[in-house]
Amino acid sequence: MKRLSFFSASEHAGQRLDKFLTEQLNHVQSAERECYSRSAVAALAEQGAVTVNGSPAGKNIRLKGNEQIEITLPDPVLPNAIPQEIALDILYEDEDLLVVNKPQGMVVHPAVGNPDGTLVNALLAHCQGRLSGINGVLRPGIVHRIDKDTSGLLVVAKNDRAHQDLAAQIKVHSFLREYQAVVLGHLRQSSGTIDAPVGRHPVERKKMAVTEKNAKPAVTHYQVLEEYPGYSWVLFRLETGRTHQIRVHLSSVGHAIVGDPVYAPKNAETFGLKGQCLHAKKMGFQHPVTHTWMEFDSPLPLYFTTLLARLRRTIL
Repeated sequence: MKRLSFFSASEHAGQRLDKFLTEQLNHVQSAERECYSRSAVAALAEQGAVTVNGSPAGKNIRLKGNEQIEITLPDPVLPNAIPQEIALDILYEDEDLLVVNKPQGMVVHPAVGNPDGTLVNALLAHCQGRLSGINGVLRPGIVHRIDKDTSGLLVVAKNDRAHQDLAAQIKVHSFLREYQAVVLGHLRQSSGTIDAPVGRHPVERKKMAVTEKNAKPAVTHYQVLEEYPGYSWVLFRLETGRTHQIRVHLSSVGHAIVGDPVYAPKNAETFGLKGQCLHAKKMGFQHPVTHTWMEFDSPLPLYFTTLLARLRRTIL
């Protein structure tokens, strides 16, 4: 368990305790700690894990300012990655790697809240444990990731040699990654580049944002494929691969991806999608052992083509 202490200032007077603690916890700079929701903080308060000036405090008390507030956080419970017989769409496989087409809705690796049913669970069963160990027991073989609700291509390393070589190609930007998405509105130019650093959102710690603070360079090249009333079908080529990069970049210029539950405006039309309309369509790299160039293309999934067909009907 970990006990953290915060001090409420005069400007916090009148603020609910659970809201104050949620904001403070999610400002703590720690890559090892998950972000906390307000409901999770409220539950800890109800369990007696929160004190104000040394006395247990309920979640909904109002702060007066100038108070010493402490919260006891439980140790994180990490899942174990276990083999599970889950069907995989494998485009290529050899002794060193495999290329997988991940469906929308599948999480890449186990984490708190998603202990099983992930791509890693399926890979452990399919490969019988023969995966690289560089990223630890919860992410064996995972060289790069895509979001749960993003579909498309991933390369998986079966040994450390392959993993290190593929990771090096990503680092020097020789690894080809192309995505396609349907976005809100029409971009000013039919092609271009978004060059803006991406880092953790300064307030909402589960989100990323275009920011100069604690950020890394991020570059996304784009080309508009088709336009419809109020929407565009766009191709993206990643030069860098920051967390949520395409989603954040498009949101930052006012053209969030359709169906994005995090970065699109709350009142935006989702067309019944289960997540953002974003597909990792094309991938290319040099084989880590044979050094031959390999390139793969994934057909647009049904959710994507259905949306395109619906939008095309609006221009007939």
